[in-house]
Amino acid sequence: MGDRTVVADVADELARRVASGEYEPGGLMPSVRQVADEFDLNRATAQLILGRLESYGFVDAYRGKGFVIRDVRAEGGVDVYRRLFRLSMPDPELAAEMFGHIVDEERGIALEALLDYTGSERALDPADLKDEIDALETLARGTDPDPHRMLSIELSLLRRLLTALGHSVQRAVLNSIGEMVLEVPQAVEAYFAVSPDLHVLVWRALVAVWESDGGPSQAQLALFEDLFGMYHQKVVARFEELVGAAGSAVPQEITGHAATA
Repeated sequence: MGDRTVVADVADELARRVASGEYEPGGLMPSVRQVADEFDLNRATAQLILGRLESYGFVDAYRGKGFVIRDVRAEGGVDVYRRLFRLSMPDPELAAEMFGHIVDEERGIALEALLDYTGSERALDPADLKDEIDALETLARGTDPDPHRMLSIELSLLRRLLTALGHSVQRAVLNSIGEMVLEVPQAVEAYFAVSPDLHVLVWRALVAVWESDGGPSQAQLALFEDLFGMYHQKVVARFEELVGAAGSAVPQEITGHAATA
């Protein structure tokens, strides 16, 4: 470990042990001396590392007792979940389970935003949205598309819709989900399990609806919701494949639906 990252690296290793259950909730973390001895550090650095674990929300410090391990899965907030997800990558089954929950939450927020905005006064200037969609298309059709940048653009588009709708809590949750996903390369890649071109086509179709006088029919809305659900199934399946979770299989149904939509 380099000097520059030793505190972060050791803190992540200790956090991983908490996340995996190697260190049980309610128990004591290794002492400052034990951490210093195990990782060949001075005690001041070991103290910093345990203090960082407290700032992560993984332990509580008690004077005269030490650092007590929290039940991070039951008690942790969004920031703790984000760290747990990143640390879960060595355990494919756990990582896949957590990613499935993340995708379910994101799908609910995104679908609600898209449908609510479609039924609203649609306050945004479509030209502003088209600029971002144009940037998305340029990336999608490039020789080496950057999934991290493409996902960032799509999150920005959803953020704009949620802001226009006044859905501030959903926007905050979406921002946290975006941060969770964007720092895990397998998760970013999984969001483009379907061709990036399809992402562009969906956004252009939505803008066309928002620019029209009439809204979509009930049948069109039902098809959109169906496609959205199948897309996210494929995203989860692709993530399972990337991290090596057992029984992963990428569903193919969306391909046929996309072709006929």
